[in-house]
Amino acid sequence: MDSAVDSATEAFLAHRNLLFTVAYEMLSSAADAEDVLQEAWLLWAGVDLDTVRDQRAYLVRITTRQALKRLRTLGRRKESYVGPWLPEPLLTVPDVAEDVELADSVSMAMLLVLETLTPTERAVFVLREVFDLAYDEIAEAVDKSPAAVRQIIHRARAHVAARRPRGVVSPVEARGALKAFQWAVETGDLQRLLDILAPDVVLLADGGGLKPAALAPVVGADQVARVLRRVSPAVSLQPAQVNGHPALIFRLNGDIDTVVTVRIDHGLITGLYAVRNPEKLSHMERETTVSR
Repeated sequence: MDSAVDSATEAFLAHRNLLFTVAYEMLSSAADAEDVLQEAWLLWAGVDLDTVRDQRAYLVRITTRQALKRLRTLGRRKESYVGPWLPEPLLTVPDVAEDVELADSVSMAMLLVLETLTPTERAVFVLREVFDLAYDEIAEAVDKSPAAVRQIIHRARAHVAARRPRGVVSPVEARGALKAFQWAVETGDLQRLLDILAPDVVLLADGGGLKPAALAPVVGADQVARVLRRVSPAVSLQPAQVNGHPALIFRLNGDIDTVVTVRIDHGLITGLYAVRNPEKLSHMERETTVSR
């Protein structure tokens, strides 16, 4: 019995990072992804491993199914959300930024695009486009035929292609833009802010009704710069890798107050995603506390 448990644990841990990323890309929430992994583990622990032909495929299948169940529930909750809804920020290691495809798939901008897909379309898109799973594996995970999966991925690709962020920004360019942005915010220099913001920049702020935040998108360099100039001098800014891209963590009295990720096009900031909802920052608070 013990050896069976050890084998199940070893297999689960070997694929845990993959399973977490699948769940996170489907749910846009690290906390919900962790819950899904716990549910998947409980299911996996009760499986007779001798009957499992491909452990990785089996684990992906049960994780996807649990994530789909949760995704449908979360969709109903978002309908009554206060103000703009943003994904839960995820602290990522520099290695992720070097993997351009993975960094793009977990970026705030891309996760918001994935939010516009149906739950099944999202699962199929993530499993095929991000993790390159075979059509028959995806079919088993979403309870569809391989032919249906091909139709779904064709539709999802077209949907995402019409909405996904344009262009690729090098890590060096992104870090440079973030450094200039940090300096401008810290000094409150209006002209410096205007120099780094695109004329049509959009700021989305997610307070979830728990923290003060704009209830509608803030559009235009002048309007966004005015919001940023109101940042308290007591707030300290800490550069970080969030969702595969450079970001700033705003700390107040040592605690995370806001996480701001940026979208950069042609050297200018075109999008700012500010997560203030404390429920979405608790996972990152634990992660940064451990790493400090």
